[in-house]
Amino acid sequence: MVGRPFSLVSKKAGVILALVLIILVGVAVWFFQVRPPVEDQLTLEKAEFSTLPGWQEENFSGFFPAFLKSCAKIATLPETRQMGGIGMAGTAGDWQPLCAAALALPPEAALWRQFFEKNFTPFKIRNNEEESGLFTGYYEASLKGSRDRKAPYLTPLYLRPPELVMVDLGRFRDNLKGQRIAGKVVNGDLFPYPDRTGIEEGALKDRQLELVWVDSDIDAFFLHIQGSGLVEMDDGSELRVGYAAQNGHPYFAIGRDLIEKGYVPREEMSMQAIRTWLEENPDKATELMQKNASFIFFRELDTDGPIGAQGVELTPERSLAVDRKWLPLGVPLWLATEVAPASSSSEIDRFERLMMAQDTGGAIVGPVRGDVFWGHGDYAYDMSGGMKSAGELWILLPNALAATLNVTEK
Repeated sequence: MVGRPFSLVSKKAGVILALVLIILVGVAVWFFQVRPPVEDQLTLEKAEFSTLPGWQEENFSGFFPAFLKSCAKIATLPETRQMGGIGMAGTAGDWQPLCAAALALPPEAALWRQFFEKNFTPFKIRNNEEESGLFTGYYEASLKGSRDRKAPYLTPLYLRPPELVMVDLGRFRDNLKGQRIAGKVVNGDLFPYPDRTGIEEGALKDRQLELVWVDSDIDAFFLHIQGSGLVEMDDGSELRVGYAAQNGHPYFAIGRDLIEKGYVPREEMSMQAIRTWLEENPDKATELMQKNASFIFFRELDTDGPIGAQGVELTPERSLAVDRKWLPLGVPLWLATEVAPASSSSEIDRFERLMMAQDTGGAIVGPVRGDVFWGHGDYAYDMSGGMKSAGELWILLPNALAATLNVTEK
């Protein structure tokens, strides 16, 4: 009889404790679900060239033409034109004298190193307090096509529809810089444009907007992701196509879906892994690809390489796609990260070099985020597919402009 009351008390206490734990777990779950995510915020910290990883080993090979292409573009702008990003890069007039001086430099590494150390100041880029970000790669896709629709060329690449309106919201509100939408105007109102599913199911049918027909819907899908490609035509000629417009719908990474559903292990995810899964699952491929509602329209290019968002020809391993909400196009950036080919993930090399911000991409979001352009061909495909690395980024600004910034001193 003595033990009975103790047993009842213990049971009651256990029930109460369990209820308390359930409530606490529920509150924790609620808190983490409703707590707003930390917003991206670019911060700068003044640095020295001597602290840039690999700076003394930089040979500037390939960088000369990339830098001068951007300079040629900047030279055409009014002096008062803002360079973009969040404003730290000033105006075109802040860059034009240095660009003019660079044009007179011979392609010698020692002279270019001296030129930058004398005229520029590096700043470490952070996202809030986080100095590391994600860096990936992209390439110029290879496709096979025909001007006429005939087997096996049944998948169209479309020209930009004339009614498509693309809106840079930053022109209307400062707090919307870097954000864009697209649609079509009906009776004076802007409406969303058809998504990938709508277009593939006939929204543009009989409009004569087909630029070229290709033999693989999977190749076409990857072209939409890469933004540019070289099409081997059925008559033996080559056709280079590049980005012309986007339908305004958000980009969806189908690789994430494959990971969440357990189709591809996270550690094995790559561009090549996605392609393999699509090719091996043709009954599910279309449905998965259509989850990415974003759709790209193309134009024919008469150039030796693809054209980036700055409007200049991209340079392999020197052109970087960035988030233009935060970073301006046409400026030099120092990138320190790692690379490994998709065919051999164990062959890891340091990738430390000067890059030019010359492009953008739907998946490139945040201050410390970039996509390295690798060029065209098997090597570019292998390297870009295997690149998914943490890295750090510095922006190089003219000294006169750097002196006006109120930033943290290292």
